[in-house]
Amino acid sequence: MVKSIIISKHGGPEVLELKDVKVGSPGPEEIKIKNLAIGINFIDTYHRSGLYKLKLPSGIGMEGAGIVQEIGSAVKYFNKGDRVTYSQMPLGSYSEERIIPEKIAVKIPEGVSEKVAASIMTKGLTSHYLLFKTYKVKAGELILFHAAAGGVGQVFCQWAKSIGCRIIGTVGSDSKIDIAKENGCEFVINYNKEDFDKKVLEITNNKGIGVVYDGVGKKTFEKSINCLKPMGMMISFGNASGALDPIDVKKYIAHKSLFFTRPGLADYGAGRAALEEGTSALFEQIKFGKIKIKIFKEYKLSEAKKAHEDLEGRKILGPAVLIPN
Repeated sequence: MVKSIIISKHGGPEVLELKDVKVGSPGPEEIKIKNLAIGINFIDTYHRSGLYKLKLPSGIGMEGAGIVQEIGSAVKYFNKGDRVTYSQMPLGSYSEERIIPEKIAVKIPEGVSEKVAASIMTKGLTSHYLLFKTYKVKAGELILFHAAAGGVGQVFCQWAKSIGCRIIGTVGSDSKIDIAKENGCEFVINYNKEDFDKKVLEITNNKGIGVVYDGVGKKTFEKSINCLKPMGMMISFGNASGALDPIDVKKYIAHKSLFFTRPGLADYGAGRAALEEGTSALFEQIKFGKIKIKIFKEYKLSEAKKAHEDLEGRKILGPAVLIPN
C-alpha cells in the first residue's frame, strides 16, 4: 500500500484526503513510477472544486517526476531506473507511486532535477503551445499576459522575452510587480488598482494589441476585449477568478472582428510527436538559461490541503511541489 490523495466529493481543500491505496503492476503500454516530486497547478483546484467534474472517488494531480519501477511488456521508450516526468491525464499524481501510460512520459535530461521537472511540465508545455501554436508571436511584438507573476506567467514571460517579445504583464498586487519585471515584463499593471485596458491603450497610443493571454478569467475578460485591436485574438486558458459567463458574440467579438479561443494542453499536447516537440524546446530553454526555475515552496504530500489553500490565496509566488512523505 502507498499513500495517495483521494477526493470523494467536490469542494474546498478540506476534501483532499490522504489514504492508503494499492498500486498493482503496469499493463502492456504502462509504466509504474515512484514519484519523487509532484507539481502543483491551478487546474488541480478546478478538478477538486468540481468546476471540472470528475467521476468520484478520484485521484488528483496531473504532473509529477520520479523513477521508473516497472515497465509493461510493450513499453518502447523506458527502462527500469529511468528518471521520467509527465503532465497529462489520467489524474493521480498526488501519490507516492502510480501507474501511467507510457505515452505521456518523457525522460528527464541530465542537469534537470526531479523537482524542477515536476514543477515545469504543465507550465512549460502550456507556454509552448500559447507562444508557438495558438498564436505565433513575433520578435518585437507587444503582447499582454495576465497574472504575469504566477506559475505559468513566470515561465511564459521568460520564454516570450527570450524570443524578442515586448510584454505587458498584469498582477494582482504591488508585491508581485518586481517578480513580473524580473521575468521579462517591460510594463506591469496592478489590475486591482488601475484600469488595465486604459493603461494598455495609453501604452499603444490607442492602437491596441494583437493578442491577450488570459488565465484569470471572469475578472479580466471584458477589459481584455477592450485592449485588442481589430482582428486581434483573445486567448482564454484559465479561470483563476472564476469561469467566464456566456459570451455575447455581437457585443464582444463581432464589433472588431476579433478571434476568441479556449485552448488546452489535452489537444495541443496530444500525441508523442507534440509531447516531444514541446518538452525538447522547454528543456533546451532551461539548459541554456533562457528560463530559470526556482522552486518557491515545497510541501509534504500530507500537506496538500495547505498547498491548495495557499494556491487559491495567491500565496504561492512561483513553482511549488509536493514531496512524497
